[in-house]
Amino acid sequence: MSLSKVFVDFHNADEQGRLRLNCIGTIEDLARQQAELENGQQLTLYSEDLEVDGIVQFSEEEKVWVATVDWNQIKQVEQLVVQGQN
Repeated sequence: MSLSKVFVDFHNADEQGRLRLNCIGTIEDLARQQAELENGQQLTLYSEDLEVDGIVQFSEEEKVWVATVDWNQIKQVEQLVVQGQN
């Protein structure tokens, strides 16, 4: 089973190092996939060239969904470039 893949801002972490799941790209990806966040849910989180798996939880302190990630497991992914044929 593949994990839902949602955009995150890797610079939008809380004091505990959890990524906040409240940026517009995240909200748009969740809406497009008709996904609702829940505690313990696993997601693949990505930005332009980074990707990592995370576990969702609700931050009671900030009243926002966050994802716990292993910062040492972030991988750089190569962008696929599709060239048109002439």
